[in-house]
Amino acid sequence: MENGHHPVRQLPYLPAVGSAYGVEVLSFAALRAMDGHRRRVQPQRPDFHVFALIGSGTGSHEADFHDYRLEEGSAVWIRPGMVHRWSDIDACDGPLVLFRPGFLPGFTAPEATTPACWHLDRQRLSLAVLAAEHLDREHGAAVRTPRLASPALLSHLLAALLLRTLPDTPATTGATRSGSRHTDVFRAYRAAVEEHFTDWHHVADYARALGYDVRTLTRATRAATGTGAKAFLDQRILLEAKRLLAHTDLPVGGCARRLGFRDVGNFTTFFRRQADVPPAAWRAAHGTAGADGV
Repeated sequence: MENGHHPVRQLPYLPAVGSAYGVEVLSFAALRAMDGHRRRVQPQRPDFHVFALIGSGTGSHEADFHDYRLEEGSAVWIRPGMVHRWSDIDACDGPLVLFRPGFLPGFTAPEATTPACWHLDRQRLSLAVLAAEHLDREHGAAVRTPRLASPALLSHLLAALLLRTLPDTPATTGATRSGSRHTDVFRAYRAAVEEHFTDWHHVADYARALGYDVRTLTRATRAATGTGAKAFLDQRILLEAKRLLAHTDLPVGGCARRLGFRDVGNFTTFFRRQADVPPAAWRAAHGTAGADGV
């Protein structure tokens, strides 16, 4: 392609034969063995979740323009649609859990607010590794003996693993009714944003489609993410703009059209306001588009 750029490799969820339960557990050693061509070091965009624990060793990882240093105790959570690459994991060991979107209903807020990488202390890491091993054993038993298979059990074990490893959040109080409603509203809003952000750039569009008023969407989004509904929407559009500029050869005008802007001037104004630099400057600094690797 022009300028030596290549499209980001799109990774569909392809479970191993006999393990089509929506989740499976690998290891960094297994990933390296499967990836003899080292495609893992090139940008890739999975349509599934990748959750990993670094049990030993050090390495590097990049997710949506942020670089992370990996070490014992690092936890990595790549959500569907993120552009990431394992830039250096030759010395890393630990479990990797791959699972389909929707396999864990009810995890909307943690999904939206948890960073791509954080650190666990030794005690929490030890417990998390045990939880991953339990999930791996139950999955293995389901593959070997289908009559023992229980997707619900696998889902609960995965939830337990994530709950053990998620960064600390404020304790939940007894009055959760309104919080539960906020979560339901935010889940609907986030799904609608993901489906329509290239066409709908105003919170009022989502409010009309979902049957809520703008204030309800704003309160629910702030409760789940700490930002308002408009900021959440703008950040989603901005992230996709950055991905297009960095990982494709589309001209700026083409990026604008892909994201639903009427003209390149409106797009440039939006991007400059959100990122503090014009689109061309962002591309010059971050345009490393290369592809091909979980």
